[in-house]
Amino acid sequence: MDIRVIIRIDSLISREMTGSPRDLASKLSLSERTVYNYIAFMREELKASIVYNYQKESYVYTDNWSFKYKRDTS
Repeated sequence: MDIRVIIRIDSLISREMTGSPRDLASKLSLSERTVYNYIAFMREELKASIVYNYQKESYVYTDNWSFKYKRDTS
C-alpha cells in the first residue's frame, strides 16, 4: 500500500468528492480493483468507517474518523 494514495483517498473521502469507484480509480490513475483493495485495507487495517453513499455518489466516513499521519520535516 502506498501511503500517498491513502492520504489522497482520505482527502477525497473527507470532502465527499470520491465519485463512483470508477471515478475514484480515474482520479488516482489506478484500476478499479486497486481502489477496492485500498478501501478494504483502510477499513480492515486502519479501522476507517468507510461506506459508499449512493445519494452523494461518494465514499464517506460514517463517523468522525480521520487519518492521522506525521510528516517528516527533516
